[in-house]
Amino acid sequence: MTAHTVEVFFEGNRIASHPRLYGRPNQYSTLETHMPPDHQKYLEWNGERFAQWAEQIGPNTAAVVRHFLTMYAVEQQGYKACMALLKLTDKYPPERVERACRKALTFTAQPSFKSVQSILRSGQDKLCEEPEPASKKASQYSFTRGAEYYRRSK
Repeated sequence: MTAHTVEVFFEGNRIASHPRLYGRPNQYSTLETHMPPDHQKYLEWNGERFAQWAEQIGPNTAAVVRHFLTMYAVEQQGYKACMALLKLTDKYPPERVERACRKALTFTAQPSFKSVQSILRSGQDKLCEEPEPASKKASQYSFTRGAEYYRRSK
């Protein structure tokens, strides 16, 4: 490492040479040719593409994707989670994925792919989310006193 260059050696042979970066901490620079083939395909993706894809499913799915894109120091690290979430529509209808994302967001502001997947697998997204009105709950038990019981007569 010099003031201007970082060189990588393997068994005494220089295999890479990069200009040294003086930017923010943990800043990185990678040449596409140095990346494994599986990682090179991620270069075709970008956060905007994932956000637009998620928006077609629904606003809750888009919110989860935006969370995935911002939860890492480098946006590209969230691409795998975004792809996995959006590919759930291959197995489940988009409406279910949207409901599962909505349910996950009610539990936490930082949902994970596994939480959404678990909701779908267990069918929690199919459960009625509307709470029963209090009057209906009270009427099913004869010993429950409602508001009428406690009103004072004038």
